[in-house]
Amino acid sequence: MLSGHRSARRRRGRNSRAARIAVPLAIPMALGLTLGVILAVSGGRATTIDQSALGSCASSNASAPAVADPTTSAPVSPTPTQNAQNSQSAAPWNYQYPTVPAWDPAQGGQGWASQYADAASPDPTTSAPATTDPAASAPAVTDPTTSAPAVTDPTTSAPATTAPTASPAASATPCASATTNAVVPPAADFANGQTAFFQLGDLATNPVDGTGAAINLNQTAAQAATSMNCTLTVPNRPLTAQGLATPYQLGDGCTMQDAANEGAFVEATILAPDGTVQIYDPLVVTAGTTPAVAPVPPTITRGSQVIVDIGSNGNNLVLEGQGARQGHCVDAYGQSVIGQVSACNAVNFYRAANALIAEGVLKVPAIGTSSDGQPCLTVRNFALVDQDQSDNVISAYLLNANGQTAQDTAANAASMAGATPVGNGSDDRLLANFVDPANGCTAFSAPNSTDANGTSGSQALNELSASVNQTGTIAVVPVNDEMTLVGNAYSIAKTNVYRSLVDQPLLAGNVDPAQVAADYCQNLVNTAPAHNQLDSAKDANFASPVPGTGNNLATFLAARLSASFGVLGCANFGLTVPVTVTVDGNGVATAATYNLAEQTAKGSTPAGGSTATPDPSPSATPTGRGGWFSWGGWSGLGGNAGSWFLPRQRRGHHEDITGM
Repeated sequence: MLSGHRSARRRRGRNSRAARIAVPLAIPMALGLTLGVILAVSGGRATTIDQSALGSCASSNASAPAVADPTTSAPVSPTPTQNAQNSQSAAPWNYQYPTVPAWDPAQGGQGWASQYADAASPDPTTSAPATTDPAASAPAVTDPTTSAPAVTDPTTSAPATTAPTASPAASATPCASATTNAVVPPAADFANGQTAFFQLGDLATNPVDGTGAAINLNQTAAQAATSMNCTLTVPNRPLTAQGLATPYQLGDGCTMQDAANEGAFVEATILAPDGTVQIYDPLVVTAGTTPAVAPVPPTITRGSQVIVDIGSNGNNLVLEGQGARQGHCVDAYGQSVIGQVSACNAVNFYRAANALIAEGVLKVPAIGTSSDGQPCLTVRNFALVDQDQSDNVISAYLLNANGQTAQDTAANAASMAGATPVGNGSDDRLLANFVDPANGCTAFSAPNSTDANGTSGSQALNELSASVNQTGTIAVVPVNDEMTLVGNAYSIAKTNVYRSLVDQPLLAGNVDPAQVAADYCQNLVNTAPAHNQLDSAKDANFASPVPGTGNNLATFLAARLSASFGVLGCANFGLTVPVTVTVDGNGVATAATYNLAEQTAKGSTPAGGSTATPDPSPSATPTGRGGWFSWGGWSGLGGNAGSWFLPRQRRGHHEDITGM
């Protein structure tokens, strides 16, 4: 997301990106500014990932690396860099960070200027279909440190060289103090409820963003460039072969020529009755233009179920057209848009897929074991998620100098000399193209006639893999994801709409949203640091998804974690940022120190238990958070190259800093 996106309020306008829900927005930027603050938790043990030329660890009590001067400006947009491997390897995503005013890493995000600081009543004024109310007791967790392996596509990525500004990754030697810390039981994960069995959510006609601000559907190009809110016209009969081959139209002043900030991306996963799967990436063109190369329709077996997942590099994407209704599409809860996320026919697809899995017809591969000896990661593992998990898609397109797009096939690339690959920053791409290959894992993939490699993963396949393989404490979309806010307040109903689009268990209507938020934060800070530290040596030798954020995969993940902590408002629950990031003069993370002391959030609930540390005044109103992060648009062969933006309204999720 990597965030983020993302993000969803992570995008703020191009000149006001200090705020966004892809959501990690402020974080990556903050990172750039100086996410370096030593969060030493009393009695905890700190570990250091040092990318300096000195390399070796001098002592078991190594102190956190010096933090860059807080006055350092956010990193400038890096030049698109292609991975040193083949043309389809894991190319870095190029993110741009806006300056983040008043951001103090020591405050864990509390210093961010946030458009969500003054949230309205948690009860949204906009109505939406009532959601099911499954029992949502927290599932008992087997092993908080164990997570289901995620799948990656080894053919699309390989260890890449670090960015030119990076210090020698090989010299990194993690250091850890000998002090041990008390083990804190995992908090409830709210991942054992019932999934949706009928469509939830709506198509917004008078859309508002997560803050409640109206979204203008009659923008000029200049206004769109500032708001990064766009519309996407869905073609008629979008679930048919012809509908999938008919281009979607990006409008309301937005253009695919600025794919990094305004681009929309569409991804279809097609499931046949016999359990075979294929991926197809429908094309998005700027309204009023034609494709550089006309799409070729896929062949769909009669009786197949199709899900169309849609992602955006902007702040908010509103679906339009008769096809949106024909395809059972959802982009909002009432009129409150789910930021960058929308999907068509999601519930029907997942019901069919789950039935075929239960019958043994659809085979979901085991995630396998990582080179670190742990299960490979999935998109529902707290070691991988960020401030806005399960957002955006893996789709990529080719963009020519005239602003026309084409599907990213080998044939199209050969016929479009000089075309630039553009794509949607996402957690799914981070997993498949970076984290998995860096650690010897392989993603769940299927044939894709619109992908240069001939195969690819998809958001739907990743969610199915996570559903089948993830064990232990499971991460599912929380209420403090900025894309699930309504009027700046937590919303169980909107969170459930989002969860229904990715087949995640629904929250019970009587659940305290503040508890859900607190538990999510606790599980994040008690899981991600240790796993990042475990894989730091390997990750330090792998290319960074965003060279302008971290000089290798290890430092990028550290920066992403720091940003997510702030965007999710975890400091509101008495938690401390578990990582200190050191940046260079350009705001690029070059070293990180993790504090592995486990923490207990105020208002958290142990898995299967009662509230552990009651907070006398928990609030359903998110406070002190920045915008979303965003793995925004990207350019560069074989990967999501993009920019991390602090959304003005959602740039928070301009995909999250993590790309996801």
